[in-house]
Amino acid sequence: MTAFARLSLNTKTTNSWTLREAVQGAADAGLPAIGLWRDRVAEAGLDVAAKLVRDNGLRVSSLCRGGFLTDAGDGAAALDDNRRALDEAAALGTSELVLVVGGVPDRDLVAARARVAERIAELVPYAVERDVRLALEPLHPMFCADRAVISTLGQALQLAAPHPAAAVGVVIDTFHVWWDPDLAAGIATAGRQGRISSFQVCDWLVPMAADPLLSRGMMGDGVIDFGAIATLVAEAGYDGDVEVEIFNEAVWATDGRAVIDTMKRRYADLVLPAL
Repeated sequence: MTAFARLSLNTKTTNSWTLREAVQGAADAGLPAIGLWRDRVAEAGLDVAAKLVRDNGLRVSSLCRGGFLTDAGDGAAALDDNRRALDEAAALGTSELVLVVGGVPDRDLVAARARVAERIAELVPYAVERDVRLALEPLHPMFCADRAVISTLGQALQLAAPHPAAAVGVVIDTFHVWWDPDLAAGIATAGRQGRISSFQVCDWLVPMAADPLLSRGMMGDGVIDFGAIATLVAEAGYDGDVEVEIFNEAVWATDGRAVIDTMKRRYADLVLPAL
């Protein structure tokens, strides 16, 4: 097994690349996996995307994203989009569809969270039929209003609890969860329940960018202790892919091959020793 046998390039990290460029870049760098965003898949076409991945000998670690289930209407459009996303995940050969559940449309946070629970329950049978898991991603609380009313791993696990672990899992993204004082307990619980869908790594930069969404950094450029979190994930029994997902304009403006080279070095130095 090589040092990079679990390392996955998320297409957002090389955001200036087309899907073809990202797939070929990952394969050329000796990576075994790629995390796909639906926008890149749509640009290439689903059948073409699936063939590109297969032809380059890669596996798809996850598809991003489904979710946005909090609208105050009947939710039909969101549910239909999530069913399409589940179909796409199945066609691409990944077992994990990452869900960013949505923000607060009407100032009623409690109701928004209740709608997420109800709509996940509606999607579970469809997901099970396609052998794709709904991977709930908690986002840092600063994104609660507009992106995700799930802010902690504990909240994600509570939403997942009524459903089989094969149907609903959780995402551990260092950018979003590093600050959580209950993180160790949450990761241990997720591991015991077999619910860890994905482990994503990138750093928290100080100072932040003007747009917090673009404040993700390459591992080692910020404040996160990757060894500590990776140790918790490993002790929880997770042995799947480790995705590097970075939203950062400076990274996006850098040549993709240089980004992957840096990504591999930082992963080997900061993450891999604890796995």
